[in-house]
Amino acid sequence: MKDLEEQFAQLVREHKNTIYTVCYMFSHDNDEVNDLFQETLINMWKGIDKFREESKISTWIYRVALNTCLLQERKKAKEVEKVPLTMDVNLFEDDDEQTLQVRLLHQRIGRLGLVDRALVMLWLEGMSYDEIGSVMGISAQNVGVKLFRIKEQLKKM
Repeated sequence: MKDLEEQFAQLVREHKNTIYTVCYMFSHDNDEVNDLFQETLINMWKGIDKFREESKISTWIYRVALNTCLLQERKKAKEVEKVPLTMDVNLFEDDDEQTLQVRLLHQRIGRLGLVDRALVMLWLEGMSYDEIGSVMGISAQNVGVKLFRIKEQLKKM
């Protein structure tokens, strides 16, 4: 059991950036991102013995993280809206053109549906269509079609 725990800890160290990237795509609240990260780790631990090595471990981690975040989004949609207590002023905010462009693109991506956001996030991570298809459970050709439609949708926003 200790050996499995050590292997799992190493796996988490190697792929923590991937998990955080997925979690951050679904929330910008640090507490919520940390909750999603922790929930993903729990789901990975519960499912590690079921990993059949039919795909790369990174693909499996993406899939667990995405499914965890999607499930939490669906649960959140059913909850009563909470009003966060935050300051409206960010003293560290950049106002240069590039930052504004990135922020605008991020806002547009945030208006996409959950599955479309997940596809864009995986594509922005530099994954191939085959890898994205494996994570999302669709064909590589379907990934290409969906990404084309998403890009057109983003242009129209």
